[in-house]
Amino acid sequence: MAVKIRLLRMGKIRNPQYRIVVADARTKRDGRAIEFVGLYHPKEEPSRIEVNSERVQHWLSVGAQPSEAVQAILSKTGDWQKFKGLPAPAEPLKVRAVAPDRRATYEAEAQAAAGLAEAPKAKKAAEPKKKAEAEAPAAQAEEQTGAGAGTEA
Repeated sequence: MAVKIRLLRMGKIRNPQYRIVVADARTKRDGRAIEFVGLYHPKEEPSRIEVNSERVQHWLSVGAQPSEAVQAILSKTGDWQKFKGLPAPAEPLKVRAVAPDRRATYEAEAQAAAGLAEAPKAKKAAEPKKKAEAEAPAAQAEEQTGAGAGTEA
């Protein structure tokens, strides 16, 4: 039985999302798969690529052939180079930044609006000190200029 590592298309129209699967070469593109070994979402910025490296290495070692698209994906993650014994890719795989927790942000803003949050109070207490420190040199400068003006008059 010829085994291929290929993409199984999922998602909506104009929003493709793929699973990287190990399947018999004779099955349909979206047909039954032997094993799911990863994800590929090309529309996200940067593209989301998740690969179970251990399972991919196993399937490559027992003779599974990757499709051209999967081979390109495996080259980006470094799994193809690992299998072939080549050096790892020069540039690392881009990863999306972790988004802040929306619930925590909402609760913090709600508490701040209600006047219950401690962080804004700390900021308010620090602001007068900063203003006083900023005004102190200005006041000293006024005193010096005022003292100099008083002696001349």
